[in-house]
Amino acid sequence: MAPVARARRDGIVVGLIAYASVALFYSAFDWLAARGTLYTVDLLGKALFRGLRDPSILVYPIQLDLTAVFLYNGFHLVASLAIGLIVVGLVGQAERHPAWAPMVLIAIVMGFILTVLGVGLVTKAMRDVLPWWSIVVANALASVLAGLYLLRRRPGLWDRLVLTEG
Repeated sequence: MAPVARARRDGIVVGLIAYASVALFYSAFDWLAARGTLYTVDLLGKALFRGLRDPSILVYPIQLDLTAVFLYNGFHLVASLAIGLIVVGLVGQAERHPAWAPMVLIAIVMGFILTVLGVGLVTKAMRDVLPWWSIVVANALASVLAGLYLLRRRPGLWDRLVLTEG
């Protein structure tokens, strides 16, 4: 397979792994909190696409908005795919130019931090039902699972990216 096609496929798979792991995490999170498996996705969809800004509504039962759920899932999928393609592109650069590996790792870690902070700031009004720890855990789970996929697909990647010679 051509390197560009391989990178594109890996980026899509990385994005799908990240998307699915975050979605499953929040489904389990909501189920364990006895709120229904789509509660968080519904709130995020309402905040992003319906203008939900009043956190006091969260103390009352709210009706599920399937359109908001669908729209948010679409947004989350597109964002995850884009991040997957970017990360795989960065990894490819580090593989082709080993001297860039430290900067690529810093960029990936900074991307993780910025994603967590961005989601945290956008969901500030929902902190009672979407705590910081859940944002960190969901994104860490996505990163670890997607990273394991890349490490398995590209033997020796860890050594090329992390271990330095000398």
